[in-house]
Amino acid sequence: MAEKRDYYEVLGVGKDATEADLKKAYRTLAKKYHPDMNPGDAEAEQKFKEVNEAYGVLSDPDKKSKYDQFGHAAFDPASGGTGFGGFDFSDIFSSFFGGGGFGGGFGGGNSGRSRAVAGEDVFTRIDITFEEAAFGCKKEVSFNHIEKCPDCNGSGAAKGTSPETCNECHGTGQVSVRQNTAFGMFQTSRPCSSCRGTGKIIKTPCKNCNSRGYIKIKKKLEVSIPAGIDNGQRIALRNEGDCGRNGGPNGDLIIEVRVRRHAFFEREGNNIYCEIPIAFTEAALGAEIDVPTLEGNKKYTIPEGTQTGSSFVMSGKGIADINTKRKGDLVFVVNVEVPKNLNAKQKELLTEFAKSCNESNNSKKTSFFKKIFNK
Repeated sequence: MAEKRDYYEVLGVGKDATEADLKKAYRTLAKKYHPDMNPGDAEAEQKFKEVNEAYGVLSDPDKKSKYDQFGHAAFDPASGGTGFGGFDFSDIFSSFFGGGGFGGGFGGGNSGRSRAVAGEDVFTRIDITFEEAAFGCKKEVSFNHIEKCPDCNGSGAAKGTSPETCNECHGTGQVSVRQNTAFGMFQTSRPCSSCRGTGKIIKTPCKNCNSRGYIKIKKKLEVSIPAGIDNGQRIALRNEGDCGRNGGPNGDLIIEVRVRRHAFFEREGNNIYCEIPIAFTEAALGAEIDVPTLEGNKKYTIPEGTQTGSSFVMSGKGIADINTKRKGDLVFVVNVEVPKNLNAKQKELLTEFAKSCNESNNSKKTSFFKKIFNK
């Protein structure tokens, strides 16, 4: 007997593969090698088994741990391992594909048909303003999702009628098919062609859903956007996604929030930042200035001798943390505006002021170089 391939090699993933990586690899390979996609192909049939076996081990934390430690010997009874103990490959495949579409592959029965299948999550986006993100708001969202048909309550049969048990498969949804292979007679289960794997025959279809039992509708909901939400964050509304099947739970509605840029403020975490121009005299003498905040203008006193580029912090004037509700800070940088278009009198006064301070470019440079070169 040929030696078993490494399970990680079978799925084409590394040992550091995440659960999501394993699921993605399995989904791709299971579809590729499924017998219904490769009728009569014994090699594809074998690979389908191999893929299911590999995923069955690596997707189970306990089995994966044993496999990483002991390899295939962990499941070989001859080596003291535990074996697979009735492991049903069709259960894995059905959990991904809902038991339909292909045929449940090996193991068959009606486990895939009757298994409860969770509804898919529905994704949408919503745009809000900077202020709405800061303080929270309510928004109406519109989205399409799948619901149980109200006319037939999901049965697919017209009002006053009911689906009947399929005589071909006797309600199992599966029929046995025998195939001759190089290894002898091989039996597989496939969906019943008469009822398409449902186990039921609908003689009078529901016109509202065309016998599907489910319809896609557009729905509107009012959503509460929490204060402090940031651009790209998501809100999940439980059970508002697509309807589950066979008693499975509904999916969720996932809303991605996009926050429009502000004309004045920028956000980093829960702190907000801005630049404020001040007059030359305010910077020189100090002054009480108006600082724009998300709650309106607030007074702030800057000290005399303030230089352009100086930054100041107003505690608690930022954005509230979405979880702790603690507010961040407002940090503003001042830009000193040099006066332009001075009249003769103003120039004369500034000249006298400069002389009194012994201010000139040359004197400043001399002082600067003395500090650098210590001369």
